[in-house]
Amino acid sequence: MENILHLGEPFTNALKYATDLHAAQVRKGTAGIGGEGTPAIPYVAHLLAVTAIVLEHGGTQTQAIAALLHDAVEDHGGLPRLAEIEARFGAEVAHIVEACTDGDRQVETSWRDRKIAYVRHLPGESAEVLLVSASDKRHNAQAILDDLRAAKQHADAEAATVAEHSLWARFKPGRGATLRYYEALSDAYLSAPATLTHPGLNRLVAEFAHVVAELSAEAGGND
Repeated sequence: MENILHLGEPFTNALKYATDLHAAQVRKGTAGIGGEGTPAIPYVAHLLAVTAIVLEHGGTQTQAIAALLHDAVEDHGGLPRLAEIEARFGAEVAHIVEACTDGDRQVETSWRDRKIAYVRHLPGESAEVLLVSASDKRHNAQAILDDLRAAKQHADAEAATVAEHSLWARFKPGRGATLRYYEALSDAYLSAPATLTHPGLNRLVAEFAHVVAELSAEAGGND
């Protein structure tokens, strides 16, 4: 009999929960990406993409649920939201979500300090946490790379420059710091002992490192 992962009612509930929670959010800078006048991409598209990456690299239903909810605490309510997630979906899901949370936006912390703390904790995390975290960053990095390549395809050089500038303007720290952050993430995932013991995570981390290298090269380095 074929070994199939069945996604049951907890996953369905989490999908609805995440869709309702992030209903008003969109992906930054995506208005018009499908052509002039097209709407911005709903944020739930990112959550679905991250969940797909998790499942395609050997993730469990628990990790898939955590992938759907990985931005819930950061974007929608901090610790009270985390407590609700634990009550609804269990302690293991809540643990993964907490470990994937890049600070609490209700607490004043600099972008740099949040990113340093996030990168530093990764090597000591479990494969379960790292698979969700790396799936999130993999999708983000690929989206930036795709948008950067699209910006450079403008026939008019001035238009290409404006489009590329607009892309990096989405990120408060700018091009160089953003690229250095993704390079640091790649190094952290590669150095994590858990990466060596989980074949799907190992493959995902290699894919992420490749995308980050391509992004850095396409952007002209991180200076």
